[in-house]
Amino acid sequence: MDRILVRPSGPLSGDVKINGAKNSALKLMAACTLAEGKYLLRDVPNITDVQSMAELLRCMGLTVCNLENNQIEIVNPGNIIPEAPYEQVEKMRASIVVLGPLVSTFGKARVALPGGDDFGPRPIDMHLKGLETLGVRFNSEHGYIEAEAEKLTGARVVLDFPSVGATENVMMAAVRAEGTTVIENAAREPEIADLAAFLNRMGAKVLGAGSSTITIDGVNDLVAVEHTVIPDRVEAATYLSALGIAGGEINLLGARADHMDMLCQKLGEMGMRISSDSTGLWAMAGQGLRSVDLATLPYPGLATDYKPFLVAMLSVADGVGIVTENLFSGRFRYVDELIRMGADIRTEGHHAVIRGVVKLSGAPVRAHDIRAGAALVAAALKAEGETEIRDPHHIDRGYENLVENLKNLGADIERAP
Repeated sequence: MDRILVRPSGPLSGDVKINGAKNSALKLMAACTLAEGKYLLRDVPNITDVQSMAELLRCMGLTVCNLENNQIEIVNPGNIIPEAPYEQVEKMRASIVVLGPLVSTFGKARVALPGGDDFGPRPIDMHLKGLETLGVRFNSEHGYIEAEAEKLTGARVVLDFPSVGATENVMMAAVRAEGTTVIENAAREPEIADLAAFLNRMGAKVLGAGSSTITIDGVNDLVAVEHTVIPDRVEAATYLSALGIAGGEINLLGARADHMDMLCQKLGEMGMRISSDSTGLWAMAGQGLRSVDLATLPYPGLATDYKPFLVAMLSVADGVGIVTENLFSGRFRYVDELIRMGADIRTEGHHAVIRGVVKLSGAPVRAHDIRAGAALVAAALKAEGETEIRDPHHIDRGYENLVENLKNLGADIERAP
């Protein structure tokens, strides 16, 4: 296993291009099971999660080709196998979103229960309940969910929580349902709107994506299309946190401020300066951060994916900050790694109290999931000595060239065997 080595760095400076959003690209790839034909997706990040989704589609009989300039061509021959095997699904929790489009297209699906990040249970009950409302019957055995529906019928689906995955699964199932489907308490993330735009290009009739109420009028025919993935707001947040910790001035090419309003507001409270321009985002940070209190909430609130970066920043900020996790249990597991680096953090239940220190100290640490691993890289930019981040394959699931990009910005970082 290789590792990432980071040494304390001076101010960061330069430009970094923000890739297409991982959390959008994976769902768009899943949506390619809805209709036969040739699809072209642009700005798809070259990361292992995308590679895993490509392998899953190939297992079902689709052809997936990587083209130049982060483009992917997907060919759906029509007679695909509506089954997602465990060997592929266990690599990535997002695989569950093939359930909706498969049962919509074939009236049946067999999908293994998902794996993914190690930060507590994330049940798929809402996915199943929403699809059942449309007429899908489920049976679970031997680690697989077996779905069957003679006919999907539009209905009013009320989600207990604005779950992104459940919203996406119901949307993709409903595009071919007879009649009208209304999703209440729907997730409002930009990735939902991106998927809706893709489905509408295919011939679907989806209205209200980006709001808490989404209306889908079922159609009979869909066609393959081309689409450009929206920029990755979580990748942009990663570089903003690195800048906040190390200081400096950078440009995030392609980043969209309107997708991360609450984050930019919080970073402004911490002492950073951020503004949008014609190329993306400009950001500057001095050598000191101020502590703030924050809580994760469904979009447009602070995303839970941002939290590891903010905790890393608070670890070296002036004062005491309280962080509350409202979405997932167990997502403070990386805190022990920051404590190994000298951070003063105490956790209790859904809360963490972070007392900022002047400097962290380099230590061997482990990346437990995608965002926690990237947050440890950012924290290491202000740690005396050398920090060794092990298990960087988790980071590879969500980032293309994180090490190279930070090095180009002036960070003292390398990947080593």
